[in-house]
Amino acid sequence: MSKIVAQAVIRGAVSVVKEAQDLLSKAIKEKGESQKIGFPETAFYLPMANALMGIEAKTLKDAKIILEHANSLLPKLPSEQLWLPYLGNALDAGIATLFAEEIIMVLRYLYNQEPQADCNGFFTDTVLRSLGIQLVDGRMPGFAAILGAAPDNNTAVEIIRELQERNILIFVGSSVKGRSIIDQLKEQEVQMGWDNYIVPYGRDTLSGIYPLHWAIRSALTFGGIKAGQAKKCLLYCKERVFAFGLVLGELDDIKYATGAGAINMGFPIIADTDIPEIKPSGITTYEALVKELDHKKIVSRCIEVRGVKVRVAKIPIPVLYGAAFEGERVRKEQLYVEFGSKSSTAFELLKGSELNKIEDGKIELIGDDIDKLSDEKKAMPLAIVIDVAGRKFNKDFEPILERQLHRYINCAMGVMHIGQRDMNWIRISKDAFAKGFRLKHLGILLHAMLHQEYSAIVDKVSVKLYTNQNDIEGLLPEAKKIYQERDERLSGMTDESVDTFYSCLLCQSFAPNHVCVITPERLGLCGAYSWLDGKASFEITPSGPNQPILKGEYLDQKLGQWKAVNDFVYQKSNKSVSCVSMYSLLTDPQTSCGCFECIMAVIPEANGVMIVNRDYGGMTPSGMSFTTLAGSVGGGVQTPGFLGIGKLYITSRKFISAEGGIKRIVWMPKELKEALGDKLKKCCEEIGSLDLFQRIADETLATTLEELIAYLEKVKHPALTMPPLI
Repeated sequence: MSKIVAQAVIRGAVSVVKEAQDLLSKAIKEKGESQKIGFPETAFYLPMANALMGIEAKTLKDAKIILEHANSLLPKLPSEQLWLPYLGNALDAGIATLFAEEIIMVLRYLYNQEPQADCNGFFTDTVLRSLGIQLVDGRMPGFAAILGAAPDNNTAVEIIRELQERNILIFVGSSVKGRSIIDQLKEQEVQMGWDNYIVPYGRDTLSGIYPLHWAIRSALTFGGIKAGQAKKCLLYCKERVFAFGLVLGELDDIKYATGAGAINMGFPIIADTDIPEIKPSGITTYEALVKELDHKKIVSRCIEVRGVKVRVAKIPIPVLYGAAFEGERVRKEQLYVEFGSKSSTAFELLKGSELNKIEDGKIELIGDDIDKLSDEKKAMPLAIVIDVAGRKFNKDFEPILERQLHRYINCAMGVMHIGQRDMNWIRISKDAFAKGFRLKHLGILLHAMLHQEYSAIVDKVSVKLYTNQNDIEGLLPEAKKIYQERDERLSGMTDESVDTFYSCLLCQSFAPNHVCVITPERLGLCGAYSWLDGKASFEITPSGPNQPILKGEYLDQKLGQWKAVNDFVYQKSNKSVSCVSMYSLLTDPQTSCGCFECIMAVIPEANGVMIVNRDYGGMTPSGMSFTTLAGSVGGGVQTPGFLGIGKLYITSRKFISAEGGIKRIVWMPKELKEALGDKLKKCCEEIGSLDLFQRIADETLATTLEELIAYLEKVKHPALTMPPLI
């Protein structure tokens, strides 16, 4: 290892540890050792110390233990033994830096000094889990933590856009000579936030611990690794969390020390200045510290050094295209034209056709394009009709591919899509229009993406775009008829009507022992995959993550256990789960990976279950928030009484049928209850208890166990008279 780098790392580590010591001493003097500390909305205390030391730091006294360990890791200067041709003792100094930075940041929270201006600060467990499905299905292949500032604003934006186009999540922060890349992006009016894959963490290097918190919690959340298993946690980060640090501008001692901490986790550092390089691999997959002075090549260099696997859709449209733009919003002041919602008539329809009736790649616009729009008008009618043909295509695939239009259209920068079918809403921004985006480009990107992602079943795609009101009104009745037929076909499917279920192993990249079994009446716990999706996925990629499971011999009809399902789960869970019940919460329930939409938990005192969705941030009658509950579920382990589920499973006739079904639901957040609305009311009607919907409590009626019991007794909830759950 370079002598210059090692010296800088150790100097930086000593400096950060001393700062932590001074702040901790001050806090103890002012508030006492028993003062509670902690980051917001996390079940992992001080995540780095929790993961690597197994400590649940709750007070200032606990922080002293961590800091004492950090001090013990610091090498002594000077010493010729430090100048080794490999990373050597500087790695210990890097870990000491992370522990010290963690203490500094939690003390800032104690004194209400975090988050910093225009920054997110600490990333909550809820945010970590909510992006889980994107982490495991490849839409988000990696993470970039940017420290410093680019030489100019345009270069900063170019680097960010290139990372976005590769769908890489970007954490931005730190500074150089008082200037941060956060300021550069703000000045260029670049939208930042989780939806845009650009997250500002803080304006100093010490706050760089936040992205590393994000990474280390992945090992605990998705990997099922226990707190204190330091080596396993670090190896998990190296092998499964594809992150790297990109340092823009000069490196100081603290950046070197923080970078050494990141290298311990397998994350290489790439700089745009002339620094000494560290190329031996081992701790990192490839080089540990490299330089790239050409900003036009620096993103590609980062990808190469970390080994990130990305797919960039090079579609011939005049705006950038990638999943990073999927959450972008086109607001009123940015709007050039919109279609659907309350502004005009619009719908989208994808239907199968015969091969000889389709000309592949034919994009037709029937009516005026958006450049014919008068200055005073901001809305136009629009119908998107896609014909698809393929030798392996069948009618069941139509709604699956049609639903992808939402994602495909949203991935175009400056174009927004919400809803589906005849309830869609599309907006195109002034910037996109100015760059040359026209309606034909919607057809071009839809044609390209359907071929790219569904090439196994799609041979030909043609797109027609209608903008004449009379044409659209003439086509709409047939579209509505097709929608209704699909709903009837899907709603009529039961677990008994098929002989095959489907697995989903997408999340095994983060939760190695997790196996999702998807049936017609039980969708994946992420809410993103149904039985039909599994079937389509297997048709597309026979060796992929969605494999058929022939049901075969019933072992227990009430619990929903089949021998073949158990055998499959046992083999695919690395022989860690031998038995799984499809219809039970208490007996051998399915495992959870961490990407669930909702958590279901038993409330023994109420003889029922509560359900809380990810978006609910309040307290539940169990005395635990969603974040705390999530710490009990996930990692691919079975947890009787706790279960991650997709929200539509609540309206399934098989919903925990072994325990009595929806009559067991005693509490759920009002937002979730209203979202399920008519579907849940219909389920109540089917079991002869229409007023059950009203008897289910929400946070406006009860947030404590005592309030819940009182309410249930008042409304005579049926759960109270059912056989005991436990």
